[in-house]
Amino acid sequence: AKTRTPRLRTLKRIVVGTALGGLTYTSWLMYRNRNPESQLPFDPSKKTLVLLGTGWGSTTVLKNLDTENFNVVVVSPRNYFLFTPLLPSCTVGTIENRSIMEPVRLLMRHKTREVKFYEAECTDIDASKKELTIERRIDSDGNEVKLGEGETTKINYDYLIVGVGGTVNTFGTPGVEQHACFLKEMGDARKIRRRLMDSIESASFDDITDAERDRLLHMVVVGGGPTGIEYAGELHDFLVDDLTQWYPELADRVRITLVEALPNVLPAFDKKLIDYTQSTFKENKITILTRTMVKEVKDKSFTVQNPDGSRSEIPYGLLVWATGIKSQPVVNKIREQFAAAQTNGRGLLVDEYLRVKGAKDVWALGDCAISGYAPLAQVAAQQGKWLSRHLNRLASENAQNPEADLHAMIEEKSRPFKYSSQGSLAYIGSEKAIADLPFFNRNITAGGIATFWFWKSAYLSELFSLRNSTLVASDWVKRFFFGRDISRE
Repeated sequence: AKTRTPRLRTLKRIVVGTALGGLTYTSWLMYRNRNPESQLPFDPSKKTLVLLGTGWGSTTVLKNLDTENFNVVVVSPRNYFLFTPLLPSCTVGTIENRSIMEPVRLLMRHKTREVKFYEAECTDIDASKKELTIERRIDSDGNEVKLGEGETTKINYDYLIVGVGGTVNTFGTPGVEQHACFLKEMGDARKIRRRLMDSIESASFDDITDAERDRLLHMVVVGGGPTGIEYAGELHDFLVDDLTQWYPELADRVRITLVEALPNVLPAFDKKLIDYTQSTFKENKITILTRTMVKEVKDKSFTVQNPDGSRSEIPYGLLVWATGIKSQPVVNKIREQFAAAQTNGRGLLVDEYLRVKGAKDVWALGDCAISGYAPLAQVAAQQGKWLSRHLNRLASENAQNPEADLHAMIEEKSRPFKYSSQGSLAYIGSEKAIADLPFFNRNITAGGIATFWFWKSAYLSELFSLRNSTLVASDWVKRFFFGRDISRE
């Protein structure tokens, strides 16, 4: 007993010391976040580096770039970074919208040198003058205006990094843009939430037919990739955990259908995980229609081409379009400037150093760049880290030579970018997730409740700031105790 007591005291001291150390460090981080230090002003002797976009690639560059070496300007129509992997959770209230939004000015304000930000969209480029045309999409009353109707400004650059991502690809399907909901931006999540609750509330009226009620309660997801799968899973959880409590007369009539043109959902995952996902969806009464192509979307129904070639018309209340991406208009403008080298209409062709082919002093990364890698968030983030690291090093080495050509030197003094896969995760509903993770020369696959907790911890660690991690964790706790918010907004 005498021997055990000192050991227990030692263990107690270690635990208390660790807790106090963690609390002190967290408090310091919070204080530093709220009290940024003064910044250096723009230096006319430094070159101007313009970042287009605030997505995974551009924001990672901004976070890691040493602004003491450059005058940095950020141009984006949104003034925040969006943690897109958790966007499906926002559509049903599992996570609050602002919990996964990180204002870029918080990042900018903590840089060594001040960073200028323009909340605008780049609409044109003059490569010969190194000049960008940017358009503000908000009028003097705070209302959003259409592209081409906003105030324009011209800015110059010495170096340009294009990270504007992509936009939703409708594949020319009639009616999609008019009647479907997308799931790429926070505005899309808000629209889905409103449309979902409108359909449910409309179905609660007594003076409608059973056929109309069934139509309103038929929720359709087009696209069997991770985004479509995760939204279907979140929608199922919302149905089971919340609708059964507050809309008991309607919950049993809600149907969820996922439509995929390919033979399987989640084609990038291991077959065992595909089978596990499909069996889980079957248990959760989510219908999967594979080898089925959407040919037209109307306001209350959509037409599909079945595997046998026949066509069917299916009524729906909510249709979420979660398929591929295509290039942004400004990417097409850049391609036109360098048509001889830019021969792929899907985006900007880049070399192994992320330099836009045919262009001088221009890099591209993320979904807008064709680099031989899949358009994934982790690819864009790794590209951002790689590019910022090498720009920092080259700029420091040539601090006494402001006219040094970093665009050319990056090939001479750097190794090419190489993507290292960190694996794939997806939430599939019912507190289950799947994981396909690299382990030396093979992959480890897992699925179930334990993987769901790994999925949660992985995303918490990947969030851009302590603030985001705290907000998301608190949202999960609130949902556990109080359920999801079923209000329309």
